[in-house]
Amino acid sequence: MNRKPNKGLIVAVVLVGLFLVAPTLIVMIMSFSSGSTLKFPPEGLSIRWYESFIDSSQWTRSVWMSAKIAVSTVILATGLGTLAALGFVRGRYPGRGVVTTIIVSPMVVPAIVIAVGMYMVYVRWGMQGTMWGMVAAHTSLAIPYVIVNVAASLQNFDRNLELAAQNLGAGPIRTFFRVTLPLIMPGVAAGALFAFMTSWDEVIVSSFLASPQVRTLPVVMWDAVRTLVDPTMAALATMLTVLTVVLLIGATVVRKVGMRKR
Repeated sequence: MNRKPNKGLIVAVVLVGLFLVAPTLIVMIMSFSSGSTLKFPPEGLSIRWYESFIDSSQWTRSVWMSAKIAVSTVILATGLGTLAALGFVRGRYPGRGVVTTIIVSPMVVPAIVIAVGMYMVYVRWGMQGTMWGMVAAHTSLAIPYVIVNVAASLQNFDRNLELAAQNLGAGPIRTFFRVTLPLIMPGVAAGALFAFMTSWDEVIVSSFLASPQVRTLPVVMWDAVRTLVDPTMAALATMLTVLTVVLLIGATVVRKVGMRKR
């Protein structure tokens, strides 16, 4: 028996959604303001604040730094996370649950706790304020997301395909790259996208590990908000929102494509 949709529930869901999205939409509208201050509704429409962002060396330098750190994080986190997922799904060894919990813990441990711990260790090791120190920190935060996505792809993986490849003479490495990796690629790609978003949006850990030479975009934005609310921030927030939405849609599409191929 088909039930008719509850119109009251639908209206309530739509209103809640609009309530949550409204602040973001207001900021996006204000980013096109022609005025010198943030004001809603805007006095006029202009792209002057987007031009201000492009012309500012401080902003562009932080974007470039964030991009380098994020790409490096994606490479390391995707490689290590994929191997770790293989070990967690197929491995049988003592303490497997403890090891899994430790590696996935950055997803549940408060960011401020991780930031303080990393800062204390990095200062002792001389890695605080370095780009590769920041990459290592972001990689440790991003690996759990890669593990979760790759492990999900491995759950329904038919290992008979690997056995068939090995019976035909393929070694373990060749079997992995020619058989296993192509079949779990949707999970790997989704994990890589989440790793990029984790690094790109990270602000708490980055604030503790930043230096005058190594300052990511979220750190610069946070410092700017505390001192002066520049309309350029609205333009930058709009671009970051659009980028995040695009990446999330991409990750969702990749995962759905992977599920259809199973």
